[in-house]
Amino acid sequence: MFKSVLVVCVGNICRSPLGERLLQDKVPELNVTSAGIGALVGKPADATATEVAAENSVSLDGHSARQASPELLASADLILVMETGHKAAVSRIAPEVSGRVMLADHWTGGGDIADPYKKSREFHEHVYKQLDAAMTGWALRLKK
Repeated sequence: MFKSVLVVCVGNICRSPLGERLLQDKVPELNVTSAGIGALVGKPADATATEVAAENSVSLDGHSARQASPELLASADLILVMETGHKAAVSRIAPEVSGRVMLADHWTGGGDIADPYKKSREFHEHVYKQLDAAMTGWALRLKK
C-alpha cells in the first residue's frame, strides 16, 4: 500500500505543486509532497499557476520549491513525474528508485504534461485540466 507520493517536475513552482495539492485533496490519507529536478529552491508557486488553481478551489499558498534529493526520492513510495525525460533525471539522482517512478498522466494518456512556466494563461488552464484528470486517475487507484 502506498503511503507517500512525491510529485516531480523541473522547477517545482508550476506543475508539481499543483499535482501535489490536487492529489492530496483527492486522497487525504496519503502524504503527498513535491520537488523539482532543477528546483527554484525557496520560490513560491508561479503566480499564474496559483491564480488558475485558486479559480478551481485549489490553494498553492505556502508552497516553497525544493530540490529532489536522493534522500527525498528514496523516502517516497511512488514518484510521479510530468515528462518521460524526468524519469531518467530522477534515476540519475537516485538510481535505486527507478522502479517507483511513473508518469503523472499514466492513467490518462501516458504522454507528457508540458511545462506552462512563462506561457499563456490559457496554457496554464490546459495544464490544470490535464493534471486534475491525471490526479483523479491516480486517486481512483490509490484510495484505501
